[in-house]
Amino acid sequence: MAKKHKNDSLAWGIILILIGAIFLLDNINIDVWDAFARLWPLVIIAWGVWKLYFGIKERSQDNTGT
Repeated sequence: MAKKHKNDSLAWGIILILIGAIFLLDNINIDVWDAFARLWPLVIIAWGVWKLYFGIKERSQDNTGT
């Protein structure tokens, strides 16, 4: 249970940093929204890679632990 909470905190931390960076770049007149509108599928791909990596890692730890 504690491990799940740690992963959730890490994910939320990354999300908040990304949102803050987007607003910061927008405030200094860099058109982030246009780039985001074109590249948003990369977010889904990165999320899938993240889930796949940690799923495989967790499964291998479960197999070695038993």
